[in-house]
Amino acid sequence: MAETAPIEEDIRDKILADPDVILEDHDVMRALIAANERMMGSNIVDLRGIAMERLEARLDRLEDTHRSVIAAAYENLAGTNQVHRAILKMLDPASFEDFLKGLGSEVADTLRVDCVRLVLESVQSEDDPALRRLGDVLCVAEPGFVDTYMTAGRNVPVRPVTLRQTLPDSDAIYGEAAAWVRSEALMRLDLGSGRLPGMLVMGAEDPHHFKPAQGTDLLAFFAGVFERSMRRWLS
Repeated sequence: MAETAPIEEDIRDKILADPDVILEDHDVMRALIAANERMMGSNIVDLRGIAMERLEARLDRLEDTHRSVIAAAYENLAGTNQVHRAILKMLDPASFEDFLKGLGSEVADTLRVDCVRLVLESVQSEDDPALRRLGDVLCVAEPGFVDTYMTAGRNVPVRPVTLRQTLPDSDAIYGEAAAWVRSEALMRLDLGSGRLPGMLVMGAEDPHHFKPAQGTDLLAFFAGVFERSMRRWLS
């Protein structure tokens, strides 16, 4: 019989002093199990080894799930902080004109979107000089436009928040920016009793920035704060 090479004395002493090191090393444990199976021969089924392999596979899946949950939690926390910072910036302006300018600049930058539009339904003409002074952020539309745009003309209930890729007729909102805006978040606004609804729109050049499968809780919260700010300006 061939003699087995002895373990070097220093390695042997380390293993005896701290055997848990072997148990915690997956690669070493796999090698030991494989060596044990070879010694038993091919006509013996090691049920304990099979059970260990299945447990190891389950552990790997649990670790993957754990990492995914942690990553999602960090992403959600980052998104929450982002929305909170944007709300604080939105509450700073002392005039409605500055409020709208801030939406298109500081608030949009904080939320990392490429453009923000506020759509208000009104019977007043958009060519009114007072409206033109408010800049490109404000869009005035005829009554019924908000619900029609959010549902894409379909006979379906209007959701508070809609995430999707832009429609071909989006130039009514984005103007020249419609050539490069590819996805959008639409938030319906209740501006109070006796007032027509409005819509807050966030547009992104990335077609996958806003997708229907994404959560809308943070955007719904942002829209709720925005509604209350608008009621204050409109009162």
